[in-house]
Amino acid sequence: MPKSKKDSVPEEGGSGTSPTALRLGNLTAVQKRWLQKGLEQPGGKLPLFDENGRGIPARTIRACIDAGWAEPWFSNPIKPDWLVCRLTPAAFELLNSSRIRKKS
Repeated sequence: MPKSKKDSVPEEGGSGTSPTALRLGNLTAVQKRWLQKGLEQPGGKLPLFDENGRGIPARTIRACIDAGWAEPWFSNPIKPDWLVCRLTPAAFELLNSSRIRKKS
């Protein structure tokens, strides 16, 4: 990603995440569904809209960012109020490990 786009995203949450915040038990059903969609996308991109075309609530997005499961990816110059996010490496690990346990 070009450095200019990454620099335009404000730093929020992320680096100071505690291990207890990164537990699946702390996820709501809505958050878990949203985050799991990122496992299927290149780079862990998280959708802006659900399967019915409704926007993902900002409250859900902010809660996932604050918990360290998602991070802002870049700013959208056309729609600056849209928060384009992707999964954090810790969220990838956590969600993938839960998938493996379910299959066993």
